[in-house]
Amino acid sequence: MYSETEDVIRALAENAEGVCRAYLPAGRREGSYWIVGDLQNNPGRSLFVRLTGPTSGPGAAGKFTDGATGEHGDLLDIIRERTGISRFPDLLTEARAHLGRPQSVLPNTPVPKKPKAPGGTPAAAARLFAASVPVAGTLADTYLRARGLTQGGMTSALRFHPKCWHRDEGQTRSIPRPALIAAVTDGAGALQGVHRTWLAHDGEGKAAVKTQRRAMGHLLGNAVRLTPHDDILVIGEGIETMLSLSEAAPGLPVWAALSSGHLGAVLLPEGLQRLYIAIDRDPAGQRAAERLSARATEVGIAVRVLEPLLGDFNDDLRANGKEALRQHLAGQIGLEDRQRLLG
Repeated sequence: MYSETEDVIRALAENAEGVCRAYLPAGRREGSYWIVGDLQNNPGRSLFVRLTGPTSGPGAAGKFTDGATGEHGDLLDIIRERTGISRFPDLLTEARAHLGRPQSVLPNTPVPKKPKAPGGTPAAAARLFAASVPVAGTLADTYLRARGLTQGGMTSALRFHPKCWHRDEGQTRSIPRPALIAAVTDGAGALQGVHRTWLAHDGEGKAAVKTQRRAMGHLLGNAVRLTPHDDILVIGEGIETMLSLSEAAPGLPVWAALSSGHLGAVLLPEGLQRLYIAIDRDPAGQRAAERLSARATEVGIAVRVLEPLLGDFNDDLRANGKEALRQHLAGQIGLEDRQRLLG
């Protein structure tokens, strides 16, 4: 016999396409999958929701995977992300309402509280960023310095939150953990989202959880603008990767797109003359660089690709030091920009 929760989950799986149409309307069905950009319902082809299959177990209907971020989960996770509902009983209530089922009747039901503002929106992201503090002297500073990065406290795009809510795969409640918070902004400088990296309690590494990073808000086309751009710009994936370039070459303006999927979609600023794309040494990063390079070339922007010796530029920095990294970059930077390597 199934519990009420299991029954709701099975019913959602049997109606997986209807759930996707209601909560991820920017996507569309292709074969056995619903395809959309991400859990924030941005257009794209990164997140895949299985629409057919058994109601549980391997290959079950309703399971999703985001190829850009590695996030995965089920239809209840999608509903939670899109509505901002954190309490599991309230989440089941929302699911029952979607399915058209009557709600459970409890004795002495209290007067419902005013619903919270939806999570995952730019407004929610702005609240989290405003509640955070500058990086200098915090666990976020400790974390960055452990990775050879001393400039994290110099950028207003990064902040620290000592108790940022985290819920891992299979958990029914959130736990407050320290986190590095990064502002995702648009071309006008308006905050559109945040990226969270949960940290160990001593700050010496990431938290020992399955999902160590997660973004919220509108990411597509936007970026973490770590330093202001001018007529040149360096764009790559990870925050630590791009801070590594700043460490070795402080005169280079750097942005972090946060993933290979978003790297290929970053909106380039007007007046840009030369673009450097800092790739990670993997196929996904190379494909994203090709997409971004093609878009830049179409509008007359000169493009060069910067390649690390190891997996990414933070690996290079930690293994070889910033002077060796600076020399490695000097061989890839155009002659007109070599003077920027030292700031």
